[in-house]
Amino acid sequence: MTRTLISTAFISLDGVVEAPGGEPGHRSSGWTFTDIAQDPDAYELKDSEQKEATAMMLGRVSYRAFAPVWPTMDDFADYNAMPKYVVSSTLSEADLATNWGETTLLRTLDEVAALKETEGGPIIIHGSATLSRALSDAGLIDRYHLLVFPLLLGAGKRLFSETDKDKQMLRLVDSRAYANGVQKQVFEVVR
Repeated sequence: MTRTLISTAFISLDGVVEAPGGEPGHRSSGWTFTDIAQDPDAYELKDSEQKEATAMMLGRVSYRAFAPVWPTMDDFADYNAMPKYVVSSTLSEADLATNWGETTLLRTLDEVAALKETEGGPIIIHGSATLSRALSDAGLIDRYHLLVFPLLLGAGKRLFSETDKDKQMLRLVDSRAYANGVQKQVFEVVR
């Protein structure tokens, strides 16, 4: 049995996932908190993800953004305790945070595929738009957890690539609409 690889994202209706929490570099940075009325119920998915996942995977950019902050946040206690896998061809062991638990560098998508074949539970991918696109294109993502925000951002990094590839069917397994217009959509990849 293979481990489930889950891509989770805050995403605009037009597919942008860049800088939802205030990360620098995007003209609408922080769009999940500044443009939409807050509804704690809309984030229930994040709590269930921490309880389901047994490991976290990040790309280099998201790792560098999260590693200085998440270890100090009580809201992420479960994530902080679980093993982390960072997919990067440029980071070295010396670049890894020493206060964020067990962290393993993976250099290639083949190494990610091999990890999926090991014993263990689901692995969740946070942020990491470039990594998620590459994993999706390689057929390695098993499920998508999306919180879709009711806004159009125009430009920005997107969750899905524009690579010319075969059609991929998804099965909606959970959904909910919240009072602030955010929608939870959980899709399994049909194989």
